[in-house]
Amino acid sequence: MYTIKVKFEQKGLEPVTLTSNAIGDSLLEVVLDNGIELHHNCGAVCACSTCHLYVEKGDEFLAELSDKEEDFIDRAVSPRINSRLGCQCVLQKGEGGEIEITLPDQTQFNGE
Repeated sequence: MYTIKVKFEQKGLEPVTLTSNAIGDSLLEVVLDNGIELHHNCGAVCACSTCHLYVEKGDEFLAELSDKEEDFIDRAVSPRINSRLGCQCVLQKGEGGEIEITLPDQTQFNGE
């Protein structure tokens, strides 16, 4: 079972804590399933950067960063060293743990 703490850069949105045991699902799928909007213009196939997020803690519980994902992160708004694409952050099989993510302020995005 994973505990996923979601923080928001957008003003007025309070942090939420989700639990998920959906091994094989991406963080994008988990947040969407819980009613949290995260843009995903390409349909979650690693062909854009709109599901960009920051992994603050728990990167070891997620699929490794691929070269393709890294290329698209370079195109994201305000990328950081801990930037990932939500569609590529797949929950890995294991003991579970705590993951903390921050969703950028999506009101700044124009799409891709």
